Amino acid sequence: MSGQGVGKSVPRKEDDRYLRGRGQFVADIKLPGMKEVAFLRSPLAHARIGDIHIPGKWRDAVFTAADLAGVKPIRAVSSLPGFKPSEQPCLARNKVRQVGEAIAACVADTRAEAEDIAAEIEVDFEELPAVVDMIAARAPDAPLVHEEWGDNVFLESLVDGDVESVKDKAAIRVTRELRTARQCMMPIEGRGVVAAWDPRLDQLIVHSAAQMPHVTRTGLCECLGLDHGQVRVVAPDVGGGFGYKGVLLPEEVCLSWLTMRLGHPLRWIEDRREHLTAGANCREHHYLITAYAEADGRLLAIDAEATVDSGAYSIYPFSACLEAAQIGSILPGPYDLPVYRCRTWSVASNKSPIMPYRGVARTGVCFAMELIIDAIAREAGLEPHEVRLKNLVPPEAMPFDNITGKHFDSGDYPESLRRAVAEIDLPAVRARQQRGEADGRLIGLGLAIYCEQAAHGTSVYAGWGIPMVPGHEQAALRITPDGGLEVRVGVHSHGQGLETTLAQVVNEILGIAIDKVKVVHGDTQLTPYSTGTWGSRCMVMAGGAVATGCRALAGRIMKIGAGLLQVPVAEVALEDGRVRGAAGSVGIDEVAQVWYLRPQDLPDDVDPAGLEITAGYKPERDSGTFSYASHAVVVAVDAELGAVEILDYVVIEDGGKLVNPMIVDGQIQGGAAQGIGTALYEEMPFDAAGQPLASTLADYLIPGATEVPSLRIGHMETLSPYTEFGVKGIGEGGAIAPPAAIANAVNDALRPLGAEVTETPITPRRLLAAIAKAQRDGAQRDGAQRDGAQGGGS
Repeated sequence: MSGQGVGKSVPRKEDDRYLRGRGQFVADIKLPGMKEVAFLRSPLAHARIGDIHIPGKWRDAVFTAADLAGVKPIRAVSSLPGFKPSEQPCLARNKVRQVGEAIAACVADTRAEAEDIAAEIEVDFEELPAVVDMIAARAPDAPLVHEEWGDNVFLESLVDGDVESVKDKAAIRVTRELRTARQCMMPIEGRGVVAAWDPRLDQLIVHSAAQMPHVTRTGLCECLGLDHGQVRVVAPDVGGGFGYKGVLLPEEVCLSWLTMRLGHPLRWIEDRREHLTAGANCREHHYLITAYAEADGRLLAIDAEATVDSGAYSIYPFSACLEAAQIGSILPGPYDLPVYRCRTWSVASNKSPIMPYRGVARTGVCFAMELIIDAIAREAGLEPHEVRLKNLVPPEAMPFDNITGKHFDSGDYPESLRRAVAEIDLPAVRARQQRGEADGRLIGLGLAIYCEQAAHGTSVYAGWGIPMVPGHEQAALRITPDGGLEVRVGVHSHGQGLETTLAQVVNEILGIAIDKVKVVHGDTQLTPYSTGTWGSRCMVMAGGAVATGCRALAGRIMKIGAGLLQVPVAEVALEDGRVRGAAGSVGIDEVAQVWYLRPQDLPDDVDPAGLEITAGYKPERDSGTFSYASHAVVVAVDAELGAVEILDYVVIEDGGKLVNPMIVDGQIQGGAAQGIGTALYEEMPFDAAGQPLASTLADYLIPGATEVPSLRIGHMETLSPYTEFGVKGIGEGGAIAPPAAIANAVNDALRPLGAEVTETPITPRRLLAAIAKAQRDGAQRDGAQRDGAQGGGS
C-alpha cells in the first residue's frame, strides 16, 4: 500500500486491459438483432431541399425529417444579451447549412448495404451562396445562414476600457492581424452510437462514445420528449475526447428515435471521412490587436477585435457563445493590464459547428497575446522574456483579480518563465545564431506563457445561461465486505487516468490499496448526475468529492473499529488501512466483515448509514483554479524550402499538487503534440462553395512521432488555497502554448530577413509567402529611398 497515495507516479490501472486488447468501445458492442445505419449527407454547403426520391424497394429502410414525428431540434441557447439561438434538426428539413449535414438515415443488416441504399437516393437541391469567411459573413450584404436573424452573428460582446486615455502616453504602438486555422479534433476513435429499446424496462439504452453521458441523456430527453428514467446512456471505453465527444449529436437523437420505432437495436459508427467533413470543428479565430506600451516594454493597454467562425449551428450544451465571448474575458492572460478593450463576434457560417477543443479559446488568445508581446520586445530592443517579466502578475500579488475579474488563485508566473529561459539556455542559442548553421538554416527561439482557468463552477457558468451549469460534484462510495471500495462518479475517464488517480485519493485517506478500489463511471444508471469531463475539472471536482466521501467513511470506520478494540473513538486513528489504538489494530476488511456479516458485534451507537455514502463537493471558491506554464522552443527554419524543425522544447508548468506526476507528464506531452499540430500541420480548408478540402488523413495532416520532440518538462508546485490537496486542473495546458511559442521561434529565426508569420498552421507555403512579402517590402523601401535621394540631389 505504501507509495500509492497522492503525489506518487503510480502506473495506470486501466492500461492493463487496453494493452491486452480487453477494452470495450462502442464499435465492439454487438446486440442480438442489431442493424447498421448509414446517413445520406448533403454534398452542398448551403441549399434548399426539394423532393427526396427514395426507391420504392427501400421505402421501409429510409427515414427523413418528415418521418421523425415528435422529435424536437437540438437547441443550445444562452442567456447572454443579444444571443441568437439556432435550431439544429436531427435530419435536415427544408434546408442544409453545411456539407455533411444528414438528410436521411438508411437501415440495413450491414454498413455496406446501408451505404448502398443511401447511394440510390436522389435529392433535388436549390443551391444557395455559401458563407465561408467569418469576416465577410459580417458584411450587410452577406448571404444568411439563418434568414430569420437578419445577419450572421450569434453573439457580439464587448469588454470596454478607456484605451483613448493612454494612446498619447505610449512610446510603443504595435498592431497585428492574426489568424488561427480551422481544425478537426482528432481522437483515435471517432463518434459511435448503439441504441436499443428495452420494452420490459420501458427504457431507451444508448451506448455512445461520449465524455458527458449525463448531459447527453438530458439532451436526448429534451429532443425525444422522454423522462430521464426512460433513458440510460452508457459511455464504455472511449478512445479520446478533447471536446469532440462533449456534444449532443443529431445521430444520437436519430438512432434513439429509430430504435423505438423499429423495435430492434441500431448502430452507427462514424468513419474518418464523416469525421473530417461533417463533424464538429474548432479553433478558427481572427484577431486585430493593438498594444500600447512604454519605452521599456511595460504594457499600457490592449485593444482587440476578435472573430470566431462558429459554423452553422449552436451546439449542445456549450452553445456558440462560449468560444468568442470567452476570448474577451481571457485575452489578458497572466499579465497585469492597466487598460483593456475587446470586442468579439461569434459568426455563423456554412461549415460544421465549432466545438470547445482542448484548451478552448486559450490557444487562440495565447497565440495573439504572445505574438504581440514579442512585437513589443522587438520595438523596445529587449529580449522577449524581459518584456514578459515586466508585465506578469507577481507572486506576492496572489490571489489576484485581473482586469476582467478573473481570480488567479496562486502561482509564481515570473519564476516559471525564468526557469524556462534558463533551461533552454538563451545565451547559448543567441551564440548559435551568431555563428550560423553549416546547412544555412536559421535558428530561432520562442517563448509563450499562459494561465488556464479550470474546474470553473456555478459562479462562472450560471452567467453564461447555457443548458449545462455545474454544481456540486458527487461521488458514491461503498466499502465492500472484503474491505475494498467501490467508487461511482459521473465524470468519464477517456485518457485522463481517473481509474488510477481517484483510487490514489482513496489510498491517501483510507489506506486501501488501489488494486482494491473499483472506479465505476460512464453509466447514467449507476453513477451520480454530473456535467461530465470537460474544462480540466475532474481531479478538482470528482477528486474533491471522493476525498470528502472518504473522510466521512473514515469516521464511521473508526467508530466500528474502536468498538471492536473496546476503546473510545477518540483514542484510535485510521492509518494504512487499519484502525489503530493503544491495545492493537483492526483492518478495514475486518470492520467491513462485522458490518455486513456479523452485525451482532457492532457497537450499539453505530451509524445506521453504514459503510456507504454519497458525498458532494464544491471548492471553497468555485471561480476556477489557475494552472500555468512557460514554453520555450528552439527551431531551425529552412528559408529555401519553408521547412521548420523543432530542435528543443522545454515546459515549466505548475498544476498545484500533482496527484500522479507521471500522468501529468503524459497529459502535457499529449497536449503539446496537439499544439504542435495546430502550429505546423493541422488545417481544415474550405473552397468558396463551402466544400471541405481535407476529407482524408492524406490531406489533413497530424503530427506523428517524428514530428514531436522529446519534451523536457519541469514542475513547480504552488497549491490552490481553495481545493482538496491544493490541486489544479491541468489536462488542457499542453495544447495551449505551442502555436504561440513555435510562431515566436519562427519569427525570431526570420528576423534577419525582415519576415514575420501571423497565421497558423505555419506551412511551407505560408512561411515562404512571408519571406517573399518581406523581400517585396524591402525592395519597395529601397526604391523609395533611392527615389528620395535622387530627388534631393536634383
